[in-house]
Amino acid sequence: MRAFVAPTDSAWFDFLSLQPGIDEVNFWMPKPWGGRFGVLKRGEPLLFKLKGHRNAIAGGGFFEHYTELPISLAWQAFGIKNGAPSLETMRESIARLRRERPGPWSDYTIGCILLVEPFFWPEELWIPNPPGFQRNIVRGRTYDLTSVDGQWIWDAVLERFRSTPAATAGAWSPAAIPGGFSDPTLHRRRIGQGTFRVVVTDAYGRRCAVTGEKALPALEAAHIRPFSAVQTHSVQNGLLLRSDVHRLFDAGYLTVTPELKVEASSRMRDDFNDGDNYMRLHGSGILVPIQEDLRPDPDALRWHNENRFRG
Repeated sequence: MRAFVAPTDSAWFDFLSLQPGIDEVNFWMPKPWGGRFGVLKRGEPLLFKLKGHRNAIAGGGFFEHYTELPISLAWQAFGIKNGAPSLETMRESIARLRRERPGPWSDYTIGCILLVEPFFWPEELWIPNPPGFQRNIVRGRTYDLTSVDGQWIWDAVLERFRSTPAATAGAWSPAAIPGGFSDPTLHRRRIGQGTFRVVVTDAYGRRCAVTGEKALPALEAAHIRPFSAVQTHSVQNGLLLRSDVHRLFDAGYLTVTPELKVEASSRMRDDFNDGDNYMRLHGSGILVPIQEDLRPDPDALRWHNENRFRG
């Protein structure tokens, strides 16, 4: 198991550390990473190393996904979990780091490292002077947690969790600490709404599963079974749908069978005196993620067929 120690903007950290109930964050970069993001595997920790005179690890989170998004869509997905009080503030921060003058229309594409279950420690718990981390490092440094330096850092992290009240530890509790002091392990972590939206979007290749639409602002991540019923965000309980198709899916005028076929309700003609454009979708197959473990759960689709569809 590895950890990535990343230089972290103090304003980003300070803002988020004051927000209650933060279950996910967008650890963004002003420009895309470039190439494949192979720094961390899903579930491995990214630790926040504050810049400048602070020079200490002050918190972290667990890697879930990397993507590249226009600022506007990153804001729609994560809001203040981007570490800023407004879209305008976020845009100005990114423009400053890119050394550009932003216009009101600027919608830069940024790199988004999505972290779940983040934690923010008070200053007395910060880990100063992480070993082997040079001040001129720009992106960060990967540590093998079985190496001398890596184990020193991980032991320090775990020690703080074992002594930190749940109120300041973030989403972690001592019982949830993975592994031991010398045997760090991975386990699946809970994702939030923003991460769900982005992971579903990328899983479906940024195309509507039903229509093939590619206009990213028009696409939405739909829950097959409503979140209120399952109380968890799971990619297998999601479909990427064009916004109008999403509304009809939630209202039960469209569904997808466990065989991955679209069914359209003829009640659209009666209820709206229309619906022909959507009735043409009846019987068509849907697009599914390449990765089998990201494809829609047949049981969830069956639930929607039986409990939502106006057949």
